[in-house]
This record gives sequence, structure tokens and C-alpha cells, in this order.
Amino acid sequence: MGFPVGYTDLFLPKLLVHVLTILGFIRKFICTLFTVLGLGDFLEPEMSFPTRPESHLELHSVSATLIRELLPVVKFSELVDPPESCAVCLYEFDGDDEIRRLTNCRHIFHRSCLDRWMDHDQKTCPLCRTPFIPDDMQDSFNERLWLASGISDFYGEYSPVAAGL
Repeated sequence: MGFPVGYTDLFLPKLLVHVLTILGFIRKFICTLFTVLGLGDFLEPEMSFPTRPESHLELHSVSATLIRELLPVVKFSELVDPPESCAVCLYEFDGDDEIRRLTNCRHIFHRSCLDRWMDHDQKTCPLCRTPFIPDDMQDSFNERLWLASGISDFYGEYSPVAAGL
């Protein structure tokens, strides 16, 4: 016996495909026309097209921002006996690349590779899973995280920071 064969091909009549294609062109034409005439506000949000390029400002989690502040950034040319390539993107390092060296495990990655890893709310090394924050800094990190979250302002004297916990 073997595994059953599944049919993954979906057959649509050519007329239906052509009609859907024409409707898509009409939708794009109407959206473009409304935008050009200054009536883009009347379109549904999912139908409006951006009038200018989106800014590259992305919102990061509070913990990722705090971890970025703690992890040093150096030039690859300043490192002694570094690895040949980044374990995340597998590209070789160049002399001008910005590098983040993890303090616990001493692994080295491109700054952008590790920052993207942290943007997915990861708090451990992508290679060995050692936590980014050393044990001796964990308490101060948690305190800064608590303060940055703004929750201590809401709870006031009952917060772990105010209580000295």
C-alpha cells in the first residue's frame, strides 16, 4: 500500500477565470480613478491604495527594544577570530557589516538578522537557544520592562517595582 494520492489541481472554467480577471481590472481602475479625483476617502479601507510610500517606522515590542539597547553593535572588522558567515541568513560577513554579539553565548549575527529575530518576540539565541539577557541582568531588565510598559503608573504603589519585589 502507499499513501493516497490527493488531487490538488483546481479546474475552473475559462469563462469564470476571464470574468474574474476583468472584474479585478475594473476594481483597480475605479480605485485609481477615485484616488486621482481625490475621492479616495470614499473607498473601503481595504480597497484604497497608498498614495505615498509607507514609512519604514515599525513598532517593536517593548522587550525587543530593551534587548536591542543591551546587546552591543560593533563593526565586523573590529572582531577577533569571527565566524565566516551569519547563522541566520547564511551570508558571509563583510568588513563594514554591523554585528551583534550575544553576551551569554558569544554567538555573532548580522544586526538586521538578529533584530528581525527579536521582532518575532524571540528572546533566545537563534543558534543555541541561550537567553539574550544574562542571569545577573535579568532583574534589572524585568524592572525596566515593567516601567516601560506603563503598568506601574496604572497600579501605582501595588506594582512589583514599587513593592521592591
